[in-house]
Amino acid sequence: MPRGIPNARRDEDGVRYTAFHVPLAPNPKHTLSNYLKSDSQSLWSRNAQKKSKARQEDVVAPQDPRRGSQIIVIHPGSRNIRVGKASDVFPVTVPNVVARKMNPPSAAPVPTYVEGIYRPRDDTVPKQDESTNKDEYTVTVASDDPFDEKLAEVTISLRDRMRFYKLRVTANAANVASTFNEQFQPETIAEHNDPYQLEWIQDGSDVLVGDKALRLADPQASGYAVRWPIRGSNFNTRDYGSSVQTILADIETVLQHTLSEKLGINPRDYKDYSVVLIIPDLYDRSYVREFVNLLLVTMGFKQLCAQQESLAATYGAGLSHACVVDIGAVKTSVACVDEGLILADTRLNLNVGGNDITEFLYVLLKRIHFPYRDIDLSRSYDWNVMEDLKARLCTLSESNVALNLYDFIVRQPLKPAKKYGLRAYDETILAPMVLFEPRMIQFSQKTEGLHSISHSDVTDEILEHSSDQITTAMIISTQHLLPAAAPVQPLAKDTDGGTIEIMQLGQDGKGVKTTIATKYPGGFGIDVASEAGKLPLDVAIFNSARAAGGDDKIRKYLQAVLVIGGSASIPAITHGLESRLQAIATPLVADMEKVAIIPPPKEVELAVLAWKGAAVLGKMDGVSELWVTQSDWDILGMRGLKERCFYL
Repeated sequence: MPRGIPNARRDEDGVRYTAFHVPLAPNPKHTLSNYLKSDSQSLWSRNAQKKSKARQEDVVAPQDPRRGSQIIVIHPGSRNIRVGKASDVFPVTVPNVVARKMNPPSAAPVPTYVEGIYRPRDDTVPKQDESTNKDEYTVTVASDDPFDEKLAEVTISLRDRMRFYKLRVTANAANVASTFNEQFQPETIAEHNDPYQLEWIQDGSDVLVGDKALRLADPQASGYAVRWPIRGSNFNTRDYGSSVQTILADIETVLQHTLSEKLGINPRDYKDYSVVLIIPDLYDRSYVREFVNLLLVTMGFKQLCAQQESLAATYGAGLSHACVVDIGAVKTSVACVDEGLILADTRLNLNVGGNDITEFLYVLLKRIHFPYRDIDLSRSYDWNVMEDLKARLCTLSESNVALNLYDFIVRQPLKPAKKYGLRAYDETILAPMVLFEPRMIQFSQKTEGLHSISHSDVTDEILEHSSDQITTAMIISTQHLLPAAAPVQPLAKDTDGGTIEIMQLGQDGKGVKTTIATKYPGGFGIDVASEAGKLPLDVAIFNSARAAGGDDKIRKYLQAVLVIGGSASIPAITHGLESRLQAIATPLVADMEKVAIIPPPKEVELAVLAWKGAAVLGKMDGVSELWVTQSDWDILGMRGLKERCFYL
């Protein structure tokens, strides 16, 4: 210590020359308030007390003694919404569509039908080479039409499989089927002989929901706007534009109608019911936020639990791990589940579904002179005709390819039903093969008019990055499209400059840091999520399993593939998927045994398996830790949901 400075005394502190005095700790005996003096006064403790009190009231006067009777399970989809109590054996399935009368009637938009399948330039039957010295499995391109070229590639794939299974090909089958269909005359069915005739609606109430909306004779002439509020994994912004509140209003209308008409639950009783909401595996946070806010705030349900589709499907199938493939109407999702957790990096969405099969079947049948000449898929009753044909005709078994005769019935508004005959050959297997041959789809038209509902000015204190929608499975699937060598891992991103620093593989096999310009989400030179959505189904499943880890993980998940969804009921889809996956995995994975598709439980439809799993979860004791109450949502918002749903 320098000279001249005396040693500080022990009783002196560092604030000798100030007037500040440290206040004494308050005496608890003298304070008048007891606010937050114990853990019992915290938010979670108060909510737990309310839950306990509510349970006691339910025990005193239960409305239904069955377990899960006060829990409603909701599974929204593009074509149907499935709603039911957790105590029910099966849910109520209602078309997820609303018809609203517009004022003035001229403002009602015309029902549109987005064509995602390539169309031929004309409907002429393709010419076949009838020379006798050619191989029966040979396929020739009829013209320079891009449709014919792509269809020839798909047909070659089918012929190769028929050659492998030693199946014969019927010569000149297309001309034989076309001649029969062109000359066929329909048979009129008398009204008293038609037990399934429909009661068409020409002018009804201002709002029609579900089946009633589809039974409108002429929506445009009646001044109705018929719209589907959900498309794929998000809201249908193509038909509704930027009005999210209009979408939510239609979803609320569908739910209220289903609950009151099918389950006998009135809006005044919503406060007594809990909700298990099934959300997509690869979800948009804005979609989840708006849906939860609708159920808890707008409709006023007591509490809510959000669950992902693939995880719910494993609950329904009783599996601890599986690679879940959900084939819906618009999209197909793939994800691997392990011990009650979806592996986030294995998630993958394909922009193909059952609607594409229906549309492709329509195009193929039109080429062989489909006998119902006036068919228009934008009309609901004509769409149902093609859906019925798809359910009865389509198969993925090459042994069923034959020149067979089928019949179908057309019911038009205010007209007698007519019975048609149809002869078809390989159209019945080429249509579902679009799942494995997506080259027939024009993906740019399928995504036209769709946009995100998220807004840059809205935040829930949970940072959402554009790369959140990009997974390792997607990067693996598109690495051949990435500029130069595929990026191993983004290192640093310059948002303002639009550049990203990546690790690439050099010629010597060592990693090299490179800076590239970016304009797509995640810092890549291409739209990874969009390009990954164009994969064949078998390749997508294999890449999803690859994203889980090494060869052991690939073998684990390829031997437990669970196929669910409304479009997964195609006959022989197990055979078609197993054989294709086996052909991919055998040369690439060491010691690869037989690929196995897990069958669903008996008497459970593939379309309702995810709903069944969510109902099982709703009746478990552990679900008590997953509920988000109205007060939780009001105070914490998405943060409160994240506390209960850790995958958010």
